[in-house]
Amino acid sequence: MSDSELDEIEASKAPLVEHLIELRSRLMKTVIAVAIAFLICFFFASDIFNLLIIPYEQAVGSDRQVELIFTAPQEYFFTQMKLALFGALFIAFPVIASQVYMFMAPGLYKHERQAFMPFLIATPILFAIGACLVFFIVMPLAMDFFLSMEQTGDGVAQIIHLPKVSEYLGLIMTLIFAFGLVFQLPVVLTLLARAGLVDSEGLKGKRKYAIVATFVMAAVLTPPDPVSQLGLAIPTLLLYEISIISVKMVEKKRLEREQEREGST
Repeated sequence: MSDSELDEIEASKAPLVEHLIELRSRLMKTVIAVAIAFLICFFFASDIFNLLIIPYEQAVGSDRQVELIFTAPQEYFFTQMKLALFGALFIAFPVIASQVYMFMAPGLYKHERQAFMPFLIATPILFAIGACLVFFIVMPLAMDFFLSMEQTGDGVAQIIHLPKVSEYLGLIMTLIFAFGLVFQLPVVLTLLARAGLVDSEGLKGKRKYAIVATFVMAAVLTPPDPVSQLGLAIPTLLLYEISIISVKMVEKKRLEREQEREGST
């Protein structure tokens, strides 16, 4: 460890009380940002819900009126509150991430802070990609699969799909969060590789276990239909392979730094 790094650590040291005050300040700013975003999203809750209904409308088609119901007086109100919180977390994420980073930054070396920034940027981008995959592909296909089970023929009982607003919202929110979190796999594994907790050869050796775990996870996190399960499992396996490539790059850079260090000594 160089003298400059030691000086940097000493300069960033602070008493426990100061750390607690700093943590409280960061938490307060985060809560205020989420609260403001929540109020804005609650005002536009109906518009957000109408946006989330689009995959269902695509599955139903233009020749049929789209209908959703609520069976309790307070159900749609609480649905709007869930929507508002859902939107608030999206909108306030830059503030949340920046507050977490600013709280952690004093305890990191300069090169560690620089290395952390790309992951901070990649996290919301990957989450948004996962959410878009749900919105534009998985959810329309899943709803089309469910609607195919309707029974409208002559001489038999008519079975029509009439979803509740809370249940539809719960389904699409669960899928968005599931896909968004799964798409963080390259970020998580790359960070673990930087910490020396995983390596590319180990990930390759555990590939068969990862395949089994992926399909089990897809069965748990998604509705019991093959469309949404495959829609989550296949991208997850692709992300696992991308993670192996990313971990290899981390290992290559680490080896280059070690060789430079040995050459300088």
